[in-house]
Formats: sequence, C-alpha cells, structure tokens
Amino acid sequence: MIICPSCGAFVEDYVNDCPECGFNLEENPLNLNENNTTNIVTALINEGEIINDIITDLKEINNIDIPTINTFSMITDIIGDTKTQIQTLKAIITHVQTNIIIELPTELDMINIGKPNDKTPPDIDVSGFPNSQVVSRIHASIIYEDGNFYIEDTGSANGTYINHTPLPTGNRHRLKSGDRIALGKEDKVSFIFDFKM
Repeated sequence: MIICPSCGAFVEDYVNDCPECGFNLEENPLNLNENNTTNIVTALINEGEIINDIITDLKEINNIDIPTINTFSMITDIIGDTKTQIQTLKAIITHVQTNIIIELPTELDMINIGKPNDKTPPDIDVSGFPNSQVVSRIHASIIYEDGNFYIEDTGSANGTYINHTPLPTGNRHRLKSGDRIALGKEDKVSFIFDFKM
C-alpha cells in the first residue's frame, strides 16, 4: 500500500492512478510538503483506527493479546513530529488594576513606558489606564539585554517602585518573574512582570 499525496487515500502499490482522486502516482511520487501533509496525516489516522478496530475484533474472537497501534507514533515515524516547535520565552507585564496583559517586544533594546509626548513617544502608552495622571511622559525604561529585562526610572516626578521599594533614578533593577512595578506613589498604576511560554 502507498499513500496518495493528493488526497491521502491508501492505494495498492501497483496502481498507476489514485482511484479516489485520479492523481497520477507513477509520475508524481510521494512528496511530503505543506500542501499534502494534512491529507496524509488524516489518512494515517483513519488507517490506524481501522487497524485498531480489526485488532480489537481479533482479540475478542481469539482471546489473544495483540498490541494496538499508536497512530500518532506511526505518523511521526513517517513524516516527523509536525507539532514540534521551538518555544520562545516571552516577557509580559500585567496591569494589576485592570488585568490587561502587555507583551514586551524583544526586538527593542529599550522599551519606554509613559504617556504620549512630542519628543519621545512611549513604546508602552499607559495614558488609557486609570490614575495615569501620576505617570510621567517617559516614566521608566525597560531594557532588554543578554536575554534579561531590566527596569530603570528615567527621572519621573513620582518615582518607580519595585516590590514597594523606590528605585533610584538611573539605577537598573533586573526583573524577575513576579516583580511588582509601580509607576508613581501609592501603587495606583502597577504591573506584575512575568515570563510566558
């Protein structure tokens, strides 16, 4: 048996054209590409289910132990694990007061947090959040360096606080998962820093 790369049907290996879709099997050998992988996976799953049904019937009739087929394993053996992906670690900040999540862009070396202004527009605009009047135009910067995120206050009027401790202007704090960042006093505009897969 072979698999038709056009429709995914199982076809006897001596057949020249697929009886399901008419695909010329002689001139077009099996080519696992993006266009037909889904059909092939579907066919393999269907074939695996049929074989497992037959095995179940044989077990009942003959009372013998025959292992069932792991269809996913069979598929990955033939076409590779299509679900394997390189997962990248993403950094997010979650606004405590509204639970809004903001993903930090890793393509920027410096991410400015603040409110719109004519000189340096912020990368993260907090003007729409409640109590944003306590946040300066460019209140703080998050720096992405060597796979780590750091935060520093850029001379804001109301200060930046990490876990309720003031961060002196110009000092960097390496952010850790769970750190609470407050922009301004009294924790009115605050975020929780976290990593997410």
